[in-house]
Amino acid sequence: MKTSSARASEIEKKWILIDAEGLVVGRLASIIAMRLRGKHKPTYTPHMDCGDNIIVINAAKVVLTGNKLKKKVYYRHTGYIGGIKERTAGAVMAGKFPERVLEKAVERMVPRGPLGRRQMSNLRVYPGTEHPHEAQTPTTLDVGAMNPKNTNYKTKAA
Repeated sequence: MKTSSARASEIEKKWILIDAEGLVVGRLASIIAMRLRGKHKPTYTPHMDCGDNIIVINAAKVVLTGNKLKKKVYYRHTGYIGGIKERTAGAVMAGKFPERVLEKAVERMVPRGPLGRRQMSNLRVYPGTEHPHEAQTPTTLDVGAMNPKNTNYKTKAA
């Protein structure tokens, strides 16, 4: 048995389109992070960027379960002494860039460092239904059909 390691010339990147409307943020982010890294492929190599290019539409319509809209807090620091700032997830979702909730969730599931930054550049998140990547002919991935828990049960009943 030999362990094979993928070369850059052997890596095939696909374009995947995911509609995030009504999907739970954490479950969707874990699927996106796995596909960005390429762990779903049999040719996965840990030190290479062998993941797919992922386009996420309707990111403003993702669902946070429980009290996360009020209790989940995002922190940032201005760089000055005592300059820590905080925003709740509800404030971010109601703000100018609601897709950042999903971007941050995926970013924190991808390893830190140069490889993780390169893999994150393969993710494109859009708050609405329009995206400029029609020429790549992406294949759609139905994340809601993978597991019934991926869609919030409360949104189905309403």
